[in-house]
Amino acid sequence: MDRPEKIKILYIDDEVNNLNGFKASFRMDYNVLISSDTVDALAQLQKHPDIRVILCDQRMPNQTGAQFFEQIRNDFPLPIRVLITGYTDIESVIDAINKGNIFRYIKKPWTDTDVKSAIEESNKFYITNSMLTLKNEELEKAYLELDKFAYSVTHDMRGPLVSLLGAIDVSRQMDDLNEVKGMMDMMEKSVQKLDSFIRSIHEYYSLKRGQLQIAEVDFNEMVKDLYDIYGVTGMLEHIKFNVNVAQEDTFRSDTVFLKIILNNLVSNAFKFQRSDLEHKEVDLDIKVVKGIATLTIKDNGIGIKNDYMKDIFKMFYRATSNEVGSGFGLYNVKDALSKLNGEISVTSTPGEGTTFNVIIPSK
Repeated sequence: MDRPEKIKILYIDDEVNNLNGFKASFRMDYNVLISSDTVDALAQLQKHPDIRVILCDQRMPNQTGAQFFEQIRNDFPLPIRVLITGYTDIESVIDAINKGNIFRYIKKPWTDTDVKSAIEESNKFYITNSMLTLKNEELEKAYLELDKFAYSVTHDMRGPLVSLLGAIDVSRQMDDLNEVKGMMDMMEKSVQKLDSFIRSIHEYYSLKRGQLQIAEVDFNEMVKDLYDIYGVTGMLEHIKFNVNVAQEDTFRSDTVFLKIILNNLVSNAFKFQRSDLEHKEVDLDIKVVKGIATLTIKDNGIGIKNDYMKDIFKMFYRATSNEVGSGFGLYNVKDALSKLNGEISVTSTPGEGTTFNVIIPSK
């Protein structure tokens, strides 16, 4: 049976005899690193990120042990700090503990029992802190997932809903009943597709958050859904929506993630059009060959400046203030693609348009 790995500790003291004596006393129980000054101690911390406990003498030549602990607390927050002091002034000790975020102190002359007790208690505290850090990271991730959910059912859906309200307004001006009925049919389809998409997002993040739900994908059906939503937008805003799908093979993937990817990219293509352009267009081209889906979304809109290209997939980043938004859409796209092992690239010319190319392998 393998023996557990020894706790790695760092002992700092400017007296060589103390260093040698400490290492000799505790080398069988712990993995002991020693430093005779705080400069070398800092180098040790950088070289050994798994150090759990730091014991430092208060009386050091260049700076006190408390000052050293205060110096490293931001760059090395995890190691637990123990101050060794011969001072009898309790106020000085309390001040040192507060400034250096010190876990406890040991009086000189110390005994082996004092040191072992301090190390063992420090190690328990280290483990607790590490677990808390991990839980905080998991909680942060959960909050990000919640943010994405909220964004998907609000901001990303707002564009089509605004178009729907526009269609209602236009229909009020129509006298021909057949035209009104035709407009209402289009609006009904948009509402049904939006409701279905919102419900699928809700179910996905509520019940299956973080787990892929693999199924066969019919891109023709998926594009039909998109066309029902954005066809109204295109008609009202005089944007020609060109769609082409060539699916030769069976393709398997997570349909909700694919909808997130397509909806965000198509939504942006419609959203960031040039107001002064007479012939506005959005092209969606999908090809599935030998288990690889290639999605191309192209527009002749405002484009993206080269300086902004490196940041467009960051959370909350917005390259323009021309449209209302929280800057979450392309972050969602990138995150969804990472889970599908997909890739995305973008080319853009300001004033001429943008093209996104997406490659996704079948599962």
